[in-house]
Amino acid sequence: MAKANKDIAPPDLGAEAAPPEGAGQALPSLAAGIAVIQTQLKTMPATPGVYRMLDRRGDAVYVGKAQNLRKRVIAYTTPSKLPYRLQRMVAETTAMEVIRTHTEVEALLLESNLIKRLRPRYNVLLRDDKSFPYILISSDQEWPRIVKYRGSRSSGGRYYGPFASAGAVNRTLTALQRAFLLRSCSDSIFSSRTRPCLLFQIKRCSAPCVGRIDRAGYDALVAEAQLFLEGKTQRIQRQLATRMQAASENMEYERAAAYRDRIKALTAVQSHQGINVAGLDEADVLAAHQEGGQTCVQVFFFRSGRNYGNRAYFPRHDRQTEVEEVLGAFIGQFYEDKPVPRQVLLSHRVPEQALLGEALTLRAERAVKLFRPERGEKRRMVEHALLNAREALARRMAESASQNKALEGLADIFDLDAPPRRIEVYDNSHIAGSHPYGAMVVAGPEGLIKNAYRKFSIRGAAKPKSPGGAGAAGPGLAEAQAGYAAGDDYAMMREVLTRRFERAIKEDPERERGVWPDLVVIDGGQGQLGVAEQVFAELGIEDVELMAIAKGPDRNAGRERFFRPGKPPRELEPRDPVLYFLQRLRDEAHRFAIGTHRARRSKVIGRSQLDEVPGIGPRRKRALLHHFGSARGVQQAGLADLETVEGISATVARKIYDHFHEDG
Repeated sequence: MAKANKDIAPPDLGAEAAPPEGAGQALPSLAAGIAVIQTQLKTMPATPGVYRMLDRRGDAVYVGKAQNLRKRVIAYTTPSKLPYRLQRMVAETTAMEVIRTHTEVEALLLESNLIKRLRPRYNVLLRDDKSFPYILISSDQEWPRIVKYRGSRSSGGRYYGPFASAGAVNRTLTALQRAFLLRSCSDSIFSSRTRPCLLFQIKRCSAPCVGRIDRAGYDALVAEAQLFLEGKTQRIQRQLATRMQAASENMEYERAAAYRDRIKALTAVQSHQGINVAGLDEADVLAAHQEGGQTCVQVFFFRSGRNYGNRAYFPRHDRQTEVEEVLGAFIGQFYEDKPVPRQVLLSHRVPEQALLGEALTLRAERAVKLFRPERGEKRRMVEHALLNAREALARRMAESASQNKALEGLADIFDLDAPPRRIEVYDNSHIAGSHPYGAMVVAGPEGLIKNAYRKFSIRGAAKPKSPGGAGAAGPGLAEAQAGYAAGDDYAMMREVLTRRFERAIKEDPERERGVWPDLVVIDGGQGQLGVAEQVFAELGIEDVELMAIAKGPDRNAGRERFFRPGKPPRELEPRDPVLYFLQRLRDEAHRFAIGTHRARRSKVIGRSQLDEVPGIGPRRKRALLHHFGSARGVQQAGLADLETVEGISATVARKIYDHFHEDG
């Protein structure tokens, strides 16, 4: 299969591509764009392939595929037959690049890949920044475990999913732990246990770590869990019911109650995932609804005959694009990096549907049926997905209207030149300076833009520069100039803002890619605002608005004070919608910063000093902890003491001793 050229670097996927300008504005030179295309046509092959229209910066503005490249591209030289959107695209074209493929199917696959990587603004674009969670039952461990899993499926074991959301997989996982009592802990925790943990006490684990179940019994539980997740639900429930009845007849009432609880847990899984649908053993249902120039695509996942949840998508496209074209483009991009089911049910017949089905078959390496059901249970499932798409789009449009009203109110209250299209909110999180992180959240007319969020691991750079000109020092700014100290919020904010905007200047100096904010909001008071003013003055940034939000007296919500450069602080009325809007943004930045900090802190806390010793695996680590009681005890042990531990040879003992006594 043809591959994309390696010299094509994908842009920052957090960027918001600018939409095409309106029809009331003057076109760039349409004749110049047509001339570029006509020049390319002289050497354009009449073969399958993919073409890219490039603007003057070398960025792709459109990616297309064709069975015959020459026939397809020649259509762009007759502007009178093109819609205004494509006329603008031709006018912006200064160069073209072509990649030949062996077949049209390969061209379709490559087109989807390039659109997702390059995000050309005249294509239908799928914003898809999250992978789907799976349930993994591992097979590369002595005692398999059951866990939620995201990412590339490279670990040994069986994967079940995808699930539409973390909530759906967490509910299922909890019920499966109650039903099959499989461990979910990490190998390091498993190897160091000396007594059962809380999960055993609440009947969500069989405690294989301390021998409460033998290997044969545990393997039987693993096999039952796999059968259940593969759809053999009735078989497993009949087996459990038979065992419960036998235990009851033998007056083993505690054992019978345990089987009863497992049956109830399995029933809970099935009730959350809906009923079995005939013929939907492994299928996705895709339904698109279009209104007001926007489209919602609802995706429902069915695996092993059960509903694994649904997710709504809102592809970005020109208002004139028909719903069938949007859905067809969505399918190609959606399955570019996701497993393809055996059936894909559609709400509309899409362009080149047979070709799309062939491409999905090639990608899945097995037969894939792509079709629009006309009647029966499958059609009812599509209608149900369509209803969900219609309701999700209505909610989004209502939220968008409310968001636009809040942005207009924000501009009016704080005398901004226009309602901001992109707002960035910054906050820091640490405990007495330890594991400090900065966080940036982004919002716009359509709400929070989560794929544009960024986190900054505070590095503790050199002493800050002295302020340059604009940006008078506010209270606390002297501390910001004193260099880094534990918990120095001013220095941390300086580092975060400097790194963020130095990168913006480097990557988008002409501010044409939509990665520059109109308004920057800092969680803090006059001191943090002064730091931001200094950074902007040093970097020569003069056209980005600044604001700081300080908590009110006694940290009361509703009494926040707002600081703007050169203006006195002010408060808003407690029930002002703009106040609620800014509070939500501030709280989201706070949540994101704290979550990032906690994740890093938990990772560090969960590590043992023994993990850093080369040659110490789980068994030796467990033997050392059992012998000395703690990692500190191992660290303080003498060489002779280490050699007495079972499984620790003289050579390994020397490695451990030297690791903890390198300075000795």
